[in-house]
Amino acid sequence: MTLTPLYILMGAYFALIAARAARDAGRPRRLARSAFFAILALLLVFGDAIPGAISGALVLILAVIAGFGLPHMAQSVDGAARPQGERGYTLLLPVLAIPLVTVILTLSLPLLQIDGVAAFDKASAALYGLATACLLALALALRMTREGPAVALGRGGELLEAVGWAFVLPLLLSVLGTLFAKAGVGTALAEVIGAVLPLDVRWVAVLAYGLGMALLTMAMGNAFAAFPVIAGGIGMPFLVGVHGADAAPMAAIGMLSGYCGTLMTPMAANFNLVPVALLDLKDRNAVIRAQIPTALPLLAGNLCLLLWLCFR
Repeated sequence: MTLTPLYILMGAYFALIAARAARDAGRPRRLARSAFFAILALLLVFGDAIPGAISGALVLILAVIAGFGLPHMAQSVDGAARPQGERGYTLLLPVLAIPLVTVILTLSLPLLQIDGVAAFDKASAALYGLATACLLALALALRMTREGPAVALGRGGELLEAVGWAFVLPLLLSVLGTLFAKAGVGTALAEVIGAVLPLDVRWVAVLAYGLGMALLTMAMGNAFAAFPVIAGGIGMPFLVGVHGADAAPMAAIGMLSGYCGTLMTPMAANFNLVPVALLDLKDRNAVIRAQIPTALPLLAGNLCLLLWLCFR
């Protein structure tokens, strides 16, 4: 199974949002807003058939639209169509169902075979598991609230428009990280760090790797962007190549270290600035201030786990 059906599903949803934005004559700058989502839909649905140069041009157009602040981050989402009644913490059930179902399907789908051939590889199984989990959670939420699918699609579109351009940041930054890795930024960074720190000492290499993931994530705004650079420059050549670390826990804990940096930077706008705007908080850094007491101990714990789990 390829990921194409998932891309088409997402593209169709973005096309729906684009069409709704274009029809709303009272919406400010509706054509630019509609164009943003329409381009995303086009790239997702027809990406395999579009030449690379044209895809790149479309991405640049997205960047230009976003550069003018469109769609506007955190427009107010009104209170229409809210479910009636007090449901308390039971409303969290659809949310909690997503990770649970995702884990179950990620572990089980690779076991599914057709004519003796695995239907899913591990990467596609995780994404199909997540997509299926989201659809099941949606069905559960609709049943609990007794609403129709149209309400869910409409409210989801409003939330995406409220988040604005920031929701595409993880995708774009992950691509940026790959470009940096191919350009040799990781190697150059390792040479600079190696000139200052003795990376042939195990604990020093671990600190450089874990702290480097956190700091570069803070600078770039996303751990997916930092990972190819730090893993390619420090993780693989020094932790694995010199010190014999197990690459699997090194990669997983390295990403967790990067996420600690995500909690502490305004560059991660989709995580740390959008909630401030959506909740209309007066302090722009309120979310970051609340997360730092968690991020720092978690980062320290990750460094300890690197030393313990990677060299067993």
